[in-house]
Amino acid sequence: MPRSFDVLLWGATGFTGQLVAEYLARHHGVGRELRWALGGRSKEKLERVRASLEAIDPRARELPLVLGDGTDRASLDRLAVDASVVCSTVGPYALHGKELVAACVEAGTDYCDLTGEPQFVRAMIDAHHERAGATGARIVCCCGYDSIPSDLGTLMLQEHAQKKHGARCAEVKHFAGEAKGGISGGTAASMVSLMDEAARDPEVRRLLNDPYALDPGRGEAGPDGHDQRGVRWDADLAMWTGPFLMAAINTRVVRRSNALLGYAWGRDFRYREAMSFGKGAAGWLRAAGVSAGTAFGTAAVTVAPVRRLVAKRLPAPGDGPSKEVRDRGFFVSRLVGTLPDGKGKLRGTVRGTSDPGYGETAKMLSESALCLARDGDAIRRQGGVLTPASCMGMRLVERLRDAGMTFDVGDASK
Repeated sequence: MPRSFDVLLWGATGFTGQLVAEYLARHHGVGRELRWALGGRSKEKLERVRASLEAIDPRARELPLVLGDGTDRASLDRLAVDASVVCSTVGPYALHGKELVAACVEAGTDYCDLTGEPQFVRAMIDAHHERAGATGARIVCCCGYDSIPSDLGTLMLQEHAQKKHGARCAEVKHFAGEAKGGISGGTAASMVSLMDEAARDPEVRRLLNDPYALDPGRGEAGPDGHDQRGVRWDADLAMWTGPFLMAAINTRVVRRSNALLGYAWGRDFRYREAMSFGKGAAGWLRAAGVSAGTAFGTAAVTVAPVRRLVAKRLPAPGDGPSKEVRDRGFFVSRLVGTLPDGKGKLRGTVRGTSDPGYGETAKMLSESALCLARDGDAIRRQGGVLTPASCMGMRLVERLRDAGMTFDVGDASK
Protein backbone atom coordinates (compact mmCIF):
# COMPACT_ATOMS: atom_id res chain seq x y z
CA MET A 1 0.00 0.00 0.00
CA PRO A 2 1.17 3.58 -0.59
CA ARG A 3 2.94 5.10 2.41
CA SER A 4 2.67 8.74 3.45
CA PHE A 5 6.35 9.03 4.40
CA ASP A 6 9.65 7.70 3.12
CA VAL A 7 11.16 8.08 6.59
CA LEU A 8 9.55 8.63 9.97
CA LEU A 9 12.08 9.83 12.55
CA TRP A 10 10.84 8.38 15.83
CA GLY A 11 12.16 10.07 18.97
CA ALA A 12 12.81 13.38 17.21
CA THR A 13 12.65 15.37 20.47
CA GLY A 14 15.53 13.48 22.14
CA PHE A 15 19.14 14.60 22.02
CA THR A 16 20.24 12.27 19.21
CA GLY A 17 16.86 12.52 17.48
CA GLN A 18 17.29 16.26 17.08
CA LEU A 19 20.76 15.74 15.60
CA VAL A 20 19.33 13.30 13.05
CA ALA A 21 16.56 15.79 12.20
CA GLU A 22 19.16 18.53 11.70
CA TYR A 23 21.24 16.26 9.47
CA LEU A 24 18.27 15.36 7.29
CA ALA A 25 17.18 18.98 6.98
CA ARG A 26 20.68 20.25 6.19
CA HIS A 27 21.76 17.55 3.75
CA HIS A 28 18.51 16.27 2.25
CA GLY A 29 16.07 19.11 2.73
CA VAL A 30 12.30 19.07 3.07
CA GLY A 31 10.16 18.51 0.01
CA ARG A 32 8.80 16.07 -2.49
CA GLU A 33 12.11 14.29 -3.15
CA LEU A 34 12.26 13.06 0.45
CA ARG A 35 9.02 12.77 2.36
CA TRP A 36 9.91 12.59 6.02
CA ALA A 37 8.19 13.31 9.31
CA LEU A 38 8.98 13.90 12.97
CA GLY A 39 7.51 11.44 15.46
CA GLY A 40 7.17 11.28 19.23
CA ARG A 41 4.82 11.53 22.21
CA SER A 42 4.58 15.29 22.73
CA LYS A 43 3.11 17.56 20.06
CA GLU A 44 4.49 20.64 21.85
CA LYS A 45 8.06 19.30 21.86
CA LEU A 46 7.82 18.17 18.25
CA GLU A 47 6.65 21.64 17.26
CA ARG A 48 9.70 23.16 18.96
CA VAL A 49 12.01 20.82 17.05
CA ARG A 50 10.26 21.64 13.79
CA ALA A 51 10.58 25.37 14.47
CA SER A 52 14.31 25.01 15.16
CA LEU A 53 14.79 23.31 11.78
CA GLU A 54 13.44 26.34 9.92
CA ALA A 55 16.82 28.04 10.43
CA ILE A 56 18.32 25.26 8.29
CA ASP A 57 15.54 24.96 5.73
CA PRO A 58 12.50 27.28 5.83
CA ARG A 59 10.41 24.49 4.32
CA ALA A 60 10.78 22.61 7.61
CA ARG A 61 7.59 24.33 8.77
CA GLU A 62 5.84 21.89 6.40
CA LEU A 63 7.20 18.78 8.14
CA PRO A 64 4.36 16.52 9.32
CA LEU A 65 4.23 15.58 13.00
CA VAL A 66 3.25 12.04 13.96
CA LEU A 67 2.12 11.38 17.52
CA GLY A 68 2.39 8.02 19.24
CA ASP A 69 3.21 6.31 22.49
CA GLY A 70 5.87 3.61 22.81
CA THR A 71 3.67 1.80 25.33
CA ASP A 72 0.54 1.93 23.15
CA ARG A 73 0.76 -0.76 20.51
CA ALA A 74 -2.27 0.53 18.60
CA SER A 75 -0.64 3.94 18.07
CA LEU A 76 2.59 2.26 16.95
CA ASP A 77 0.68 0.09 14.49
CA ARG A 78 -0.87 3.21 12.96
CA LEU A 79 2.44 5.04 12.49
CA ALA A 80 4.30 1.95 11.25
CA VAL A 81 1.83 1.31 8.44
CA ASP A 82 2.16 4.92 7.25
CA ALA A 83 5.96 4.94 6.73
CA SER A 84 8.33 3.08 4.44
CA VAL A 85 11.11 3.30 7.05
CA VAL A 86 10.96 4.02 10.76
CA CYS A 87 14.25 5.45 12.05
CA SER A 88 14.31 5.16 15.85
CA THR A 89 16.51 7.03 18.32
CA VAL A 90 14.51 6.09 21.44
CA GLY A 91 16.63 4.16 23.93
CA PRO A 92 17.26 2.26 26.05
CA TYR A 93 15.85 0.02 23.36
CA ALA A 94 15.39 -2.93 25.71
CA LEU A 95 12.94 -0.73 27.64
CA HIS A 96 11.37 1.37 24.90
CA GLY A 97 11.98 -0.34 21.55
CA LYS A 98 10.37 -3.77 21.47
CA GLU A 99 6.78 -2.82 20.63
CA LEU A 100 7.90 -0.48 17.84
CA VAL A 101 9.92 -3.24 16.17
CA ALA A 102 6.95 -5.60 16.47
CA ALA A 103 4.69 -3.03 14.84
CA CYS A 104 7.13 -2.52 11.97
CA VAL A 105 7.45 -6.26 11.40
CA GLU A 106 3.68 -6.73 11.14
CA ALA A 107 3.32 -3.71 8.83
CA GLY A 108 6.16 -4.86 6.56
CA THR A 109 7.93 -1.58 7.37
CA ASP A 110 11.71 -1.23 7.31
CA TYR A 111 13.35 -0.11 10.56
CA CYS A 112 16.77 1.10 11.69
CA ASP A 113 18.19 2.24 15.02
CA LEU A 114 21.46 3.01 16.81
CA THR A 115 21.27 0.51 19.67
CA GLY A 116 24.38 -0.99 21.18
CA GLU A 117 22.41 -3.39 23.42
CA PRO A 118 23.13 -7.02 22.48
CA GLN A 119 20.34 -8.38 24.67
CA PHE A 120 17.80 -6.26 22.76
CA VAL A 121 19.10 -7.37 19.37
CA ARG A 122 19.00 -11.02 20.44
CA ALA A 123 15.42 -10.63 21.67
CA MET A 124 14.41 -9.11 18.32
CA ILE A 125 16.07 -11.96 16.41
CA ASP A 126 14.25 -14.59 18.45
CA ALA A 127 10.89 -12.82 18.30
CA HIS A 128 10.83 -11.49 14.76
CA HIS A 129 13.45 -12.79 12.30
CA GLU A 130 11.23 -15.40 10.68
CA ARG A 131 8.11 -13.22 10.67
CA ALA A 132 10.03 -10.27 9.18
CA GLY A 133 11.19 -12.57 6.41
CA ALA A 134 7.55 -13.27 5.62
CA THR A 135 6.35 -9.64 5.75
CA GLY A 136 9.42 -8.20 4.03
CA ALA A 137 10.36 -5.90 6.93
CA ARG A 138 14.10 -5.26 7.10
CA ILE A 139 14.96 -4.68 10.76
CA VAL A 140 18.49 -3.26 10.92
CA CYS A 141 19.85 -2.49 14.38
CA CYS A 142 23.24 -0.97 15.30
CA CYS A 143 23.38 1.70 12.56
CA GLY A 144 25.55 4.18 14.48
CA TYR A 145 29.05 4.15 15.89
CA ASP A 146 27.88 0.80 17.16
CA SER A 147 28.49 -0.98 14.82
CA ILE A 148 28.93 0.53 11.35
CA PRO A 149 32.73 1.18 11.43
CA SER A 150 33.27 -2.45 12.48
CA ASP A 151 30.66 -4.08 10.26
CA LEU A 152 31.15 -2.06 7.08
CA GLY A 153 34.92 -1.80 7.63
CA THR A 154 35.14 -5.59 7.66
CA LEU A 155 32.90 -5.86 4.59
CA MET A 156 35.14 -3.36 2.79
CA LEU A 157 38.23 -5.47 3.46
CA GLN A 158 36.49 -8.65 2.36
CA GLU A 159 35.20 -7.14 -0.87
CA HIS A 160 38.66 -5.80 -1.71
CA ALA A 161 40.25 -9.16 -0.91
CA GLN A 162 37.84 -11.01 -3.18
CA LYS A 163 38.20 -8.59 -6.10
CA LYS A 164 41.98 -8.28 -5.99
CA HIS A 165 43.10 -11.64 -4.61
CA GLY A 166 40.22 -13.99 -5.35
CA ALA A 167 39.92 -14.95 -1.69
CA ARG A 168 38.38 -13.58 1.51
CA CYS A 169 40.34 -12.67 4.64
CA ALA A 170 40.59 -15.54 7.10
CA GLU A 171 40.93 -13.02 9.95
CA VAL A 172 40.10 -9.35 10.47
CA LYS A 173 41.24 -7.28 13.43
CA HIS A 174 39.62 -3.92 14.19
CA PHE A 175 41.35 -1.31 16.34
CA ALA A 176 39.53 1.73 17.72
CA GLY A 177 42.22 4.39 17.64
CA GLU A 178 42.37 8.10 18.27
CA ALA A 179 38.97 9.58 19.12
CA LYS A 180 37.38 12.56 20.81
CA GLY A 181 33.75 12.91 21.86
CA GLY A 182 31.20 13.13 24.65
CA ILE A 183 28.33 11.14 26.14
CA SER A 184 24.61 11.90 26.26
CA GLY A 185 22.00 11.07 28.83
CA GLY A 186 20.40 8.56 26.48
CA THR A 187 23.63 6.63 26.02
CA ALA A 188 24.22 6.70 29.76
CA ALA A 189 20.72 5.39 30.41
CA SER A 190 21.28 2.52 27.97
CA MET A 191 24.52 1.53 29.70
CA VAL A 192 22.89 1.55 33.15
CA SER A 193 19.87 -0.37 31.85
CA LEU A 194 22.13 -3.08 30.40
CA MET A 195 24.01 -3.43 33.68
CA ASP A 196 20.72 -3.65 35.58
CA GLU A 197 19.52 -6.43 33.31
CA ALA A 198 22.79 -8.32 33.58
CA ALA A 199 22.76 -8.04 37.37
CA ARG A 200 19.32 -9.61 37.75
CA ASP A 201 19.20 -12.01 34.80
CA PRO A 202 21.81 -14.78 34.42
CA GLU A 203 20.68 -15.37 30.81
CA VAL A 204 21.70 -11.79 29.92
CA ARG A 205 25.09 -12.40 31.56
CA ARG A 206 25.55 -15.58 29.52
CA LEU A 207 24.60 -13.74 26.36
CA LEU A 208 27.12 -10.95 27.03
CA ASN A 209 29.86 -13.58 27.43
CA ASP A 210 28.92 -15.49 24.26
CA PRO A 211 31.11 -14.43 21.29
CA TYR A 212 28.43 -15.75 18.89
CA ALA A 213 25.44 -14.36 20.81
CA LEU A 214 23.75 -12.91 17.70
CA ASP A 215 24.42 -15.77 15.30
CA PRO A 216 21.38 -17.59 13.88
CA GLY A 217 22.61 -20.84 15.43
CA ARG A 218 23.52 -19.41 18.81
CA GLY A 219 25.45 -21.91 20.89
CA GLU A 220 27.35 -23.40 17.96
CA ALA A 221 31.12 -23.45 18.37
CA GLY A 222 33.33 -21.05 16.43
CA PRO A 223 37.01 -20.09 16.35
CA ASP A 224 36.62 -16.84 18.34
CA GLY A 225 36.81 -16.66 22.13
CA HIS A 226 36.10 -13.89 24.60
CA ASP A 227 36.88 -10.26 23.86
CA GLN A 228 40.32 -8.90 24.73
CA ARG A 229 40.66 -8.16 28.46
CA GLY A 230 44.28 -7.12 28.96
CA VAL A 231 47.25 -5.44 27.31
CA ARG A 232 48.67 -6.96 24.11
CA TRP A 233 51.24 -5.93 21.55
CA ASP A 234 49.93 -6.25 18.00
CA ALA A 235 52.75 -6.84 15.56
CA ASP A 236 50.63 -6.06 12.46
CA LEU A 237 49.63 -2.67 13.83
CA ALA A 238 52.91 -2.13 15.69
CA MET A 239 51.02 -0.71 18.69
CA TRP A 240 50.01 -1.63 22.21
CA THR A 241 46.34 -2.55 22.49
CA GLY A 242 43.78 -2.89 25.25
CA PRO A 243 40.09 -3.82 25.69
CA PHE A 244 37.41 -1.91 23.78
CA LEU A 245 34.10 -1.58 25.62
CA MET A 246 32.03 -1.63 22.43
CA ALA A 247 33.54 -4.93 21.27
CA ALA A 248 30.75 -6.64 23.23
CA ILE A 249 28.26 -5.59 20.54
CA ASN A 250 30.46 -4.92 17.49
CA THR A 251 32.11 -8.34 17.32
CA ARG A 252 28.74 -10.09 17.54
CA VAL A 253 27.29 -7.93 14.78
CA VAL A 254 30.21 -8.71 12.43
CA ARG A 255 29.90 -12.43 13.11
CA ARG A 256 26.14 -12.29 12.45
CA SER A 257 26.85 -10.52 9.15
CA ASN A 258 29.07 -13.40 8.09
CA ALA A 259 26.33 -15.89 8.97
CA LEU A 260 23.57 -13.93 7.19
CA LEU A 261 25.78 -13.64 4.09
CA GLY A 262 25.84 -17.43 3.94
CA TYR A 263 29.23 -17.63 5.64
CA ALA A 264 30.76 -15.89 2.63
CA TRP A 265 33.84 -15.19 4.76
CA GLY A 266 34.07 -18.83 5.89
CA ARG A 267 32.86 -20.74 8.92
CA ASP A 268 36.37 -20.47 10.35
CA PHE A 269 36.49 -16.68 9.90
CA ARG A 270 38.02 -14.96 12.93
CA TYR A 271 37.28 -11.43 14.09
CA ARG A 272 38.33 -9.43 17.12
CA GLU A 273 38.40 -5.84 18.35
CA ALA A 274 40.58 -3.79 20.66
CA MET A 275 41.67 -0.21 21.28
CA SER A 276 45.09 0.94 20.06
CA PHE A 277 47.34 3.18 22.16
CA GLY A 278 50.57 3.72 20.27
CA LYS A 279 54.12 2.47 20.69
CA GLY A 280 56.73 2.47 23.42
CA ALA A 281 56.35 2.92 27.13
CA ALA A 282 53.73 5.65 26.74
CA GLY A 283 51.54 3.37 24.62
CA TRP A 284 51.89 0.52 27.11
CA LEU A 285 50.98 2.78 30.03
CA ARG A 286 47.85 4.05 28.27
CA ALA A 287 46.81 0.51 27.38
CA ALA A 288 47.44 -0.70 30.91
CA GLY A 289 45.49 2.19 32.39
CA VAL A 290 42.45 1.56 30.21
CA SER A 291 42.64 -2.19 30.86
CA ALA A 292 42.72 -1.68 34.62
CA GLY A 293 39.97 0.95 34.49
CA THR A 294 37.73 -1.24 32.34
CA ALA A 295 38.19 -4.25 34.63
CA PHE A 296 37.54 -2.21 37.77
CA GLY A 297 34.55 -0.37 36.30
CA THR A 298 32.94 -3.53 34.97
CA ALA A 299 33.27 -5.22 38.36
CA ALA A 300 32.07 -2.14 40.26
CA VAL A 301 28.85 -1.62 38.33
CA THR A 302 27.71 -5.16 39.11
CA VAL A 303 27.11 -3.86 42.66
CA ALA A 304 23.70 -2.17 42.83
CA PRO A 305 24.64 0.75 45.15
CA VAL A 306 27.66 1.57 42.98
CA ARG A 307 25.51 1.38 39.85
CA ARG A 308 22.99 3.80 41.35
CA LEU A 309 25.78 6.18 42.35
CA VAL A 310 27.27 6.09 38.85
CA ALA A 311 23.84 6.70 37.31
CA LYS A 312 23.40 9.86 39.37
CA ARG A 313 26.66 11.28 38.06
CA LEU A 314 25.95 10.61 34.39
CA PRO A 315 24.20 13.11 32.08
CA ALA A 316 20.41 13.25 32.37
CA PRO A 317 18.19 12.11 29.47
CA GLY A 318 18.03 14.89 26.89
CA ASP A 319 21.48 16.22 27.76
CA GLY A 320 24.60 15.74 25.68
CA PRO A 321 27.79 17.35 24.40
CA SER A 322 27.56 20.88 23.02
CA LYS A 323 27.85 21.68 19.32
CA GLU A 324 31.38 22.97 19.89
CA VAL A 325 32.40 19.71 21.55
CA ARG A 326 30.72 17.67 18.81
CA ASP A 327 32.41 19.66 16.06
CA ARG A 328 35.84 19.13 17.64
CA GLY A 329 35.26 15.39 17.84
CA PHE A 330 36.54 12.68 15.50
CA PHE A 331 37.43 9.01 15.41
CA VAL A 332 39.86 6.74 13.58
CA SER A 333 39.46 2.97 13.27
CA ARG A 334 42.13 0.77 11.71
CA LEU A 335 41.58 -2.71 10.35
CA VAL A 336 44.03 -5.45 9.43
CA GLY A 337 42.93 -8.39 7.30
CA THR A 338 44.93 -11.59 6.85
CA LEU A 339 44.55 -13.50 3.60
CA PRO A 340 44.60 -17.31 3.73
CA ASP A 341 47.70 -19.40 3.07
CA GLY A 342 50.13 -16.56 3.72
CA LYS A 343 49.04 -14.57 0.66
CA GLY A 344 49.43 -11.26 2.44
CA LYS A 345 47.61 -8.69 4.52
CA LEU A 346 45.24 -5.80 3.91
CA ARG A 347 44.98 -2.52 5.77
CA GLY A 348 41.81 -0.48 6.13
CA THR A 349 40.81 2.80 7.74
CA VAL A 350 37.41 4.14 8.76
CA ARG A 351 37.42 7.76 9.86
CA GLY A 352 34.82 10.27 11.01
CA THR A 353 35.25 14.03 11.33
CA SER A 354 32.97 14.83 14.29
CA ASP A 355 31.94 13.35 17.64
CA PRO A 356 31.64 9.59 16.97
CA GLY A 357 28.59 8.98 19.15
CA TYR A 358 26.60 11.99 17.99
CA GLY A 359 27.74 13.93 14.91
CA GLU A 360 28.93 10.83 13.05
CA THR A 361 26.21 8.60 14.47
CA ALA A 362 23.53 11.03 13.25
CA LYS A 363 25.14 10.82 9.82
CA MET A 364 25.38 7.02 9.84
CA LEU A 365 21.81 6.50 11.07
CA SER A 366 20.34 9.05 8.64
CA GLU A 367 22.12 7.55 5.64
CA SER A 368 21.05 4.06 6.74
CA ALA A 369 17.40 5.16 6.78
CA LEU A 370 17.77 6.76 3.35
CA CYS A 371 19.51 3.69 2.00
CA LEU A 372 16.57 1.53 3.09
CA ALA A 373 14.06 4.01 1.71
CA ARG A 374 15.62 4.87 -1.63
CA ASP A 375 18.21 2.38 -2.82
CA GLY A 376 15.91 -0.35 -4.06
CA ASP A 377 17.58 -3.26 -5.80
CA ALA A 378 21.07 -2.07 -4.80
CA ILE A 379 20.50 -3.58 -1.36
CA ARG A 380 18.96 -6.74 0.07
CA ARG A 381 15.23 -7.07 -0.52
CA GLN A 382 14.51 -10.02 1.77
CA GLY A 383 13.24 -9.15 5.23
CA GLY A 384 14.58 -10.28 8.59
CA VAL A 385 16.49 -8.99 11.60
CA LEU A 386 19.62 -7.97 9.73
CA THR A 387 22.90 -6.10 10.07
CA PRO A 388 24.17 -3.07 8.14
CA ALA A 389 26.64 -5.17 6.12
CA SER A 390 24.24 -8.02 5.33
CA CYS A 391 21.40 -5.67 4.36
CA MET A 392 22.86 -2.50 2.83
CA GLY A 393 26.42 -3.58 2.16
CA MET A 394 28.74 -1.54 -0.02
CA ARG A 395 25.89 0.74 -1.11
CA LEU A 396 25.86 2.18 2.41
CA VAL A 397 29.65 2.52 2.31
CA GLU A 398 29.24 4.61 -0.85
CA ARG A 399 26.63 6.79 0.84
CA LEU A 400 28.83 7.40 3.85
CA ARG A 401 31.83 8.23 1.68
CA ASP A 402 29.69 10.78 -0.14
CA ALA A 403 28.64 12.16 3.26
CA GLY A 404 32.27 12.80 4.28
CA MET A 405 33.36 9.64 6.08
CA THR A 406 36.55 7.83 5.08
CA PHE A 407 36.52 4.15 4.09
CA ASP A 408 39.95 3.28 2.68
CA VAL A 409 41.45 -0.13 1.95
CA GLY A 410 44.58 -1.44 0.30
CA ASP A 411 47.28 -4.10 0.48
CA ALA A 412 49.65 -3.75 3.42
CA SER A 413 53.20 -2.87 2.50
CA LYS A 414 55.68 -5.69 2.80
